[in-house]
Amino acid sequence: MPTYDAIVIGAGAVGENVADRAVQGGLSTVIVEAELVGGECSYWACMPSKVLLRSAAVLETARALPGAAEAITGSLDVAAVLERRTSFTHDWKDDSQVEWLEGANIDLVRGHAVFTGPRTLRVTASDGTVTELEARHSVAVVTGSVPLLPETPGLAEAQPWTSREATSARSIPASLAIIGGGVVAAEMATAYTSLGARVTLISRGSLLSKQEPFAGEAVTDALRKAGADVRLGTSVDRVSPAGGESPAAHTLHLSDGTTVTAEKILVATGRTPRTGDLGLEALGLGLEAGGWLKTDDSLRVLSGDGSPIDWLYAAGDVTGRALLTHQGKYQARIAGDAMAARALGKPVDTAPWGVHSATADHAAVPQVTFTSPEVASVGLTAHEAEQRGIRTRVIDYDLAGVAGASVHSDGYAGTARAIVDEDRHVLVGVTFVGSDVGELLHSATIAVAGEVTIERLWHAVPSYPTISEVWLRLLETYGRPVAE
Repeated sequence: MPTYDAIVIGAGAVGENVADRAVQGGLSTVIVEAELVGGECSYWACMPSKVLLRSAAVLETARALPGAAEAITGSLDVAAVLERRTSFTHDWKDDSQVEWLEGANIDLVRGHAVFTGPRTLRVTASDGTVTELEARHSVAVVTGSVPLLPETPGLAEAQPWTSREATSARSIPASLAIIGGGVVAAEMATAYTSLGARVTLISRGSLLSKQEPFAGEAVTDALRKAGADVRLGTSVDRVSPAGGESPAAHTLHLSDGTTVTAEKILVATGRTPRTGDLGLEALGLGLEAGGWLKTDDSLRVLSGDGSPIDWLYAAGDVTGRALLTHQGKYQARIAGDAMAARALGKPVDTAPWGVHSATADHAAVPQVTFTSPEVASVGLTAHEAEQRGIRTRVIDYDLAGVAGASVHSDGYAGTARAIVDEDRHVLVGVTFVGSDVGELLHSATIAVAGEVTIERLWHAVPSYPTISEVWLRLLETYGRPVAE
């Protein structure tokens, strides 16, 4: 039986980072993957989705800029957009990712892994070949998540798309009904509207409800202006064949009594952890089949009684901590370092903001939603801060009043919000809504994660004329500190 210091189950972006840090820490490491090395982000999520969105975003900005607008003589080239998307996924081949593993001294075993005991696995390849693996020190579960499909009557028979089909489509349907109101729903509604589909978005609540309310409102207004039909506060009761001259189309019957007919249906109603077929429940550690893997801040999996399992780690979506690739990679670096440190008997720093503590998961999670307008946020919303009992002051500023925004494009519209902890004089949350605001976010992330005081932020001078000047405007709105 091949034996390694560490085994990583899942070779997506997060798993690659766990394995890389473990190897750098001195552990012999093997990674197990049942699909493509590089995972969801590389082939069906982050990268292809953003490529699908980018061309239309550039075109929209150019059309809002005199001088550039006059140079535009045609419309979006859909075939070219899809071709560029496919180039980013390497046509769904993982040769370059496998080459990277080899260069990083990480062994690869292809197949589906199932636990046969503590630190032991059986990996079954697609051709039936079985490989038994054993870890001397640790195993990390980094298997990600899969779309959650509601049990709506008739939905399964309609063979709906999930995010995978939406980001890998070879052609654009004439009409697309999107069920959901989160990031995937909003981004794909933006992308497919720009690519020429007749889009209807159906959400039981408001759009982007986990963000500040003005963010979802701005995206809703923009989608409607672009031609999408956005229906909020309703849900799909059942789905039936449309009949008539379009046998491939489907009719969605909504809870408000209306109907929607579409060629394709995209379900974007959430995700569930990919843990149901790993055999975790057979380990006798109180782990639930198909459940999220709860962890401590050094990413050790917690057993049924809440105590950490010394040899078992998890990172990324499967933990339910923050379902974002960049946050999963952050957890991966911590997990891989902690695995190596414990295996080699080195000090482990699990104090808040320590080397082996994923503290940012609780206080400084950044996220960009690549809609039009973009939504960029980090930390807490005003409502979340209030729920935590933080005494706050909310500072809003209209981005149209910033010189850099007017240079960016005519008629620039957007909003910035900062949430100040009045007792500590630090920011606990920041949200930007507007064109290209994603590039503003890391400065906000540093301010929140670094707990930089308002007094010190006054000495961080934004360059002029950039949209970043909004930092000065937020501080001026808050009020300049005075010497005591």
